[in-house]
Amino acid sequence: MTAFIVVVFLLVYLGLFLGGLPFLQLDRTGVVLLGAIALIATEVVPLAQVGEVVHLPTLALLFAFMVISAQLRLGGFYDWLVAWLDRRALAPPALLGAVIALAAVLSAVFSNDIVCLAMAPVLAQACRARGYAQLPHLLALACAANLGSAATLIGNPQNMLIGEVLRLNFGAYLRVATLPLLLGSIATWAIIAWLSRGRWHEVGLSARPPRARRADDVGVALDRWQTLKGLTVAALLCAAFLWVPWPRDLLALAGAGLLLTSRRLHSRHMLGLVDWQLLVLFVGLFIVNHALQQTGLPAQAVALLVGAGFDLQTPAPLFAASALLNNLVSLVPAVMLLLPVANAPLDGPLLALSSTLAGNLLLISSIANLIVVQAAAQQGVRIDWHAHARVGLPVTLVTLGITAIASWARLAIG
Repeated sequence: MTAFIVVVFLLVYLGLFLGGLPFLQLDRTGVVLLGAIALIATEVVPLAQVGEVVHLPTLALLFAFMVISAQLRLGGFYDWLVAWLDRRALAPPALLGAVIALAAVLSAVFSNDIVCLAMAPVLAQACRARGYAQLPHLLALACAANLGSAATLIGNPQNMLIGEVLRLNFGAYLRVATLPLLLGSIATWAIIAWLSRGRWHEVGLSARPPRARRADDVGVALDRWQTLKGLTVAALLCAAFLWVPWPRDLLALAGAGLLLTSRRLHSRHMLGLVDWQLLVLFVGLFIVNHALQQTGLPAQAVALLVGAGFDLQTPAPLFAASALLNNLVSLVPAVMLLLPVANAPLDGPLLALSSTLAGNLLLISSIANLIVVQAAAQQGVRIDWHAHARVGLPVTLVTLGITAIASWARLAIG
């Protein structure tokens, strides 16, 4: 049976690496689901035990914040925010800095994928209307969203998983992450601004600012009441995470339930914006990785690595392995593989920071990057591997370096 589990595991992670399996109409979620079904059907993981294998608090937290983000999207908050920024008529370098700051702050609470999905089309249109180059601003949005999402334990799915499984303190993690990510955001602005020097405007387009647009001229019109509800619930939850010793998943579910109780926004529309594919991916990965852990092979592999001088239970190797694995099998699967060896107090924050920051390296390293690329394509802007790597590579190396130095200093201070 061990051989069968290993084959299923390898096929699942091959599918994650390739984005699917040859000759089959399966995406990453489909591959993981198929692997989980195979393990359940053969009773490697009995159906009765699935509830014990799947980490329900993580799924509950993830679902709840998807609902909160759906509230803000339907309320027109993200579209209004970009339109408001556009009306400031900032020069391109200043606009670049504002985009980075806004994307980072929003992604720390509302998830990087959601922020990019909502902001990218409106940002591209705003840049085009002013004759500004869209490429640097869109790449800044993707990089800043990934950076900002690493700042909290609710900013992205892998951080939610790490925080819930390792029971990390919300405030303590925030204190660890704030300084390196603040410096990383400044460095990101400097890198993109330097690479964009002399190329701030689109060739053939007038740089003259267009007529100021109203919020209801773009995307979804702002609904002040629905936006206020969403922001209030999010703010109360963040405050509770910091100061109330209650389970984050239960608090978040209560907030989501409150928002679903609405006289104007139909639950069908809100639940239609929930990423059910991602939730299924989580369930499948919990099952597949649990089956492999039961074989004892991961523990043996860790022991072999220790013998070879690469101990994943020490900070530097764990930091490096996390950044590398993220770009091989994507964020959540990489984190699930490494969670069992994250035992030291700083391991959780290191795993969260390195895995998320590495998401800026390649075009396919994070969903946020792909969302921005798709939005750019709809505006006639092509972002290929080379264009992304020209920004993503230095941003990733510099931000990982800043985080490594900050983590080393924290360890040295004790």
